[in-house]
Amino acid sequence: MMKNTIIYVIAVIAATGGLLFGFDTGVISGAIPFFQKDFGLDNSMVELVTSAGLVGAILGALFCGKITDILGRKVVILASAVIFTIGALWSGFAPSIEQLIIARLFLGIAIGVSSFAVPLYIAEISPANKRGSLVSMFQLMITIGVLASYLSDLMFADEGDMSCWRPMFYIGVVPALILLIGMAFMPESPRWLISRGRDEEGKSVLARIEGNEAMEDSYKTIKNELIKSEKDKSGIKELMKPWLRNAVIIGVGIMFFQQFVGINTVIYYSPKIFLMAGFDGAVSAIWAAVGVGVVNLLFTIVSVYFVDRLGRRKLYFTGLTGIFVSLLLLGICFTHFSYLGEMGKWLSIILVFVYVAFYAISIGPLGWLIISEVFPQKVRGLGSSLGSLSVWVFNTVVTFTFFKIVKAFTVEGTEIYLDGENLGNPAGAFWFYAIVALAAIIWGYFYVPETKGVTLEKIEEYWRKGGKPRHLR
Repeated sequence: MMKNTIIYVIAVIAATGGLLFGFDTGVISGAIPFFQKDFGLDNSMVELVTSAGLVGAILGALFCGKITDILGRKVVILASAVIFTIGALWSGFAPSIEQLIIARLFLGIAIGVSSFAVPLYIAEISPANKRGSLVSMFQLMITIGVLASYLSDLMFADEGDMSCWRPMFYIGVVPALILLIGMAFMPESPRWLISRGRDEEGKSVLARIEGNEAMEDSYKTIKNELIKSEKDKSGIKELMKPWLRNAVIIGVGIMFFQQFVGINTVIYYSPKIFLMAGFDGAVSAIWAAVGVGVVNLLFTIVSVYFVDRLGRRKLYFTGLTGIFVSLLLLGICFTHFSYLGEMGKWLSIILVFVYVAFYAISIGPLGWLIISEVFPQKVRGLGSSLGSLSVWVFNTVVTFTFFKIVKAFTVEGTEIYLDGENLGNPAGAFWFYAIVALAAIIWGYFYVPETKGVTLEKIEEYWRKGGKPRHLR
């Protein structure tokens, strides 16, 4: 098999972890209207069920970083596939709301683990000139997973059967088994193998993915950086050293902005948002959510194509500017909802699509890509875990507070009612996220590095020399 082909095969199989991540975070969206009625839940309990998966993701990201450095990237990804399988079955079977919360918590562990182990594995197995597009495949698979979950929800949705949410969860077993079986045949990360003294195995993998000629140069570069870092420890204290301060700020900061521009309020609650906008019934709202999934997928493909051509910074600033403008307009649309009538419904969905498109070409995939690049080999698993932990903490806060922010920022007289229930008005929430997007543009000028075509070893050397993120080339 030609080396270019095998690189893509490895990346696609590993990125199935992203598909599971997307499926198991997106499937809750269409299931909510049904299990909410099935169990008789209010919005606070819905937030609790949704947030349970995120808390599990925090636990997965928190405890598996060091384990990934010890046991290897492949073993941890395989373990996450097993948890995905059990969690999907448990969620569908759950006889009570308490069981569903625990099942989502358990499933979340796999989401947290895969969210840093998969991009880390792909980054370490990819040549520098292809790393951006290959790691971005993880985000692409997340969007495919989200879309698949929406389509699955649509297939099983039945407003005459409130238990139709159960098969929505069961179907997640299929991609989990694909990941488990596929990863069993994939090689371990060559950088991890060499870092554990298994040089011949590492060289063998490098030869398969880069060819025999390039293998020797790559091996020497990796070995030299490992020799330089021999005196470094691999614990959390190492991440706190001054020379890695910028890497930590980038890893945590980019994930803060990735979440606090509010994207997962759309991913998790899009049917609810579209019901607020005037769509009639849960099934029609899920159809609108499918549109979100399609836009997300198409524009992530655009990002995968351009990330190694235009570079990280151009995509970042283009996307964040579009996010800022679309959120401002979305807030205006909902503020004048009662005056716009039918036009307001379609304006809101168009603006949500525009918002998702700009997110998908920029900070969505860039967050996962950049945290897999900026940390040195010795602490790359731990650093990626820190970035992943951050994203799930921020995601949990955003998800758990969305309906609260909507109500807190609703201007009197603009409330939206559905079946006699006061849902508030999301305009203020969208403006809040717009302010965060503006802050992200300012922060990005100083802290988003241009890592296009730069080897992981050169990035490490740059930090050791005290380089500033915006000057990295």
